[in-house]
Amino acid sequence: MMNNNISPELLAPAGSIESIYAACACGADAVYIGGQNFSARANAVNFSDEELAEAVDYCHLRGVKVYQALNTVIFDHELLDFSDAAIRSAETGVDAFIVQDLGAARILKAVLPDMPLHASTQLSVHTPEGALMARELGFERVVPARELSLKEIKAICDTGIETEVFVHGALCMCVSGQCYMSAVIGSRSANRGQCAQACRLPFSAVGGREERHDLSLKDMSHIESIDKLIKCGVSSLKIEGRMKRAEYTAAAVTACRQVLDGEKPDMESLRAVFSRSGFTDGYISGGMGKAMFGYRRKDDVTAAAEVLPQMKELYRNEAPRYKVNMHIEIAEGRPSLLTAESEGCTATVSGDIPQAAVNRPTDTELCQKQLSRLGGTVFELDKLTADIGEGLILPVSALNKLRREAAEMLSEEIIASRRPDYTINEPDAYSEEFGDIYTEPKKHEKRVHIRHRAVLDAALAYGDCVVLPMSECHGIEHDRERIIIAPPRFTSDEKSVIHELTQLKADGFSRLYCNNIAHIRYGKRLGFRLHGGYGLNTANSYSVSALKDMGLEDITASFEMKLHDISALADLTGIAVIVYGRLPLMLVRNCPVKQAAGCGKCTGKITDRTGRSFEVICDKGKREYSEILNCDTLYMTDRISEIHGASIYDYFFYDSSADALTEKTAELDKGTKPDKSVTRGLYYRGVI
Repeated sequence: MMNNNISPELLAPAGSIESIYAACACGADAVYIGGQNFSARANAVNFSDEELAEAVDYCHLRGVKVYQALNTVIFDHELLDFSDAAIRSAETGVDAFIVQDLGAARILKAVLPDMPLHASTQLSVHTPEGALMARELGFERVVPARELSLKEIKAICDTGIETEVFVHGALCMCVSGQCYMSAVIGSRSANRGQCAQACRLPFSAVGGREERHDLSLKDMSHIESIDKLIKCGVSSLKIEGRMKRAEYTAAAVTACRQVLDGEKPDMESLRAVFSRSGFTDGYISGGMGKAMFGYRRKDDVTAAAEVLPQMKELYRNEAPRYKVNMHIEIAEGRPSLLTAESEGCTATVSGDIPQAAVNRPTDTELCQKQLSRLGGTVFELDKLTADIGEGLILPVSALNKLRREAAEMLSEEIIASRRPDYTINEPDAYSEEFGDIYTEPKKHEKRVHIRHRAVLDAALAYGDCVVLPMSECHGIEHDRERIIIAPPRFTSDEKSVIHELTQLKADGFSRLYCNNIAHIRYGKRLGFRLHGGYGLNTANSYSVSALKDMGLEDITASFEMKLHDISALADLTGIAVIVYGRLPLMLVRNCPVKQAAGCGKCTGKITDRTGRSFEVICDKGKREYSEILNCDTLYMTDRISEIHGASIYDYFFYDSSADALTEKTAELDKGTKPDKSVTRGLYYRGVI
């Protein structure tokens, strides 16, 4: 049974105005939507400024909050447009912004200091330290990664920050914010709202001719575990699906509301509306593996066609939300007056002057009959009082007009009472002086990333410093000042990571490679020198500024940027650019090879329908996650002269042999393009 003493927010997706109607009618407490730009679901219908204003008023009248997703990575040339878009949205009265980009968050805090900010799941927060860092950065709420167990969710809730957890909808293979597959393959960036869902296409982890979908997960559904999530302390129950139709929103909201009301949810109808071979709760239940994988089949599509009309009925007619008290005054020689009161608001309208009655005069009974006809509004007449002079008549048409105008005015008063009043600073009032465009550094540092301690000496011989996995650092007694520790990109046991780093700091290591904001928080606390990794998705000068203020000595520019955009980044701190190696396309918690073949028969790769192979590597610690690497090697060493503004060049090597690494570095130093297949990444073609 539900704990009825705690009532979390029920948050619904809305990619269209019809989805707004469905969410409100079926019992959502809040909706989240996107505008025409800067939304991580750019392919949803989304809302123009005028439609957004209409949607906000519609929701606020019904006591439903509206959160707007401004959760994409932004580039410097978009900063002013972003500020303007945010200000226009604030003027409509949205209740909060959902944000990924740290630079965007900094801008919003300057332009709209009163606007609540929610940390998007794209920020990749999955630990308590990450949540605490988000709070320190000014976020009131965090949307954790979808890959978490109940225990891990509770640990984040226990930090005290509001926690918004996905309970139903599509489940990406990759940790949100860390997927670059769509961008690298087709220039459609998931971090920019343009994901082409390449992972839903056929991929095989075992080879052969059988068509497999080893990168496609079933949709998640934790609806039947809502009571457990409430016990964890979750503040908001979030449904995924801004790109899905209104009937889906209605079905999902209805199922969640049924659970919150202590009823049994209609999961069969929900599955029929949309699923990929059914649902999974593998992450919160600890049931990772083969059972979590699935894709959209013909049966799933035909099932939807049968149930959609039934789901549409869920929101065809809206039930009244508020009791309204009315008082009517009909006096000789004066305009009639109708006062309506509800939700702490009052509206008074005037109408026709009554006439002397020839036949039956207007009485309280007639007024009750006409004024109670509030269908099509959010109101239901509760009590009516009347002050009616003797022998007077007010036509039915006049009573109806009073009712309509009073309901309309009262609605406007309620909307106005719920519209936030934000302080708005013009963009020129918050702009920072970042200094001149980056001047070319006199010295460029080579930073070498390796996975195996066995190649450390070869890496040190080639590079100025080496980034090494944390699990490989123990027992090293030389060149510690040149070694940068790389903690796990994803972890369920953050306390053990912090304990291990504490030991390494005591052993003389002093530098930390930070791929998420949690690394920054505990790295700073432990006294490490901090270096910003590619996982921070740094793509604009305000992000650089924010990270510098957090204590980072240098920051890796997003490899989704073009070279000329990198050169325009603010001259605030060291900028690193990846110039060699196979780029990480996905960070996954449910290893596609393990579920298909098992660790004992690991193929170490997945193959797409064109025959291209992508290496799959495990973290060197507890094997809590895997990374999928690009099939082609990024190669920019023959075009170093075209890279401006960077003081650090990053080289990624995955060799386990020192001789192989030495041979490869010797080839790179020649500065010639090799014969085998390479890629220039996104440095020239960029992303959408």
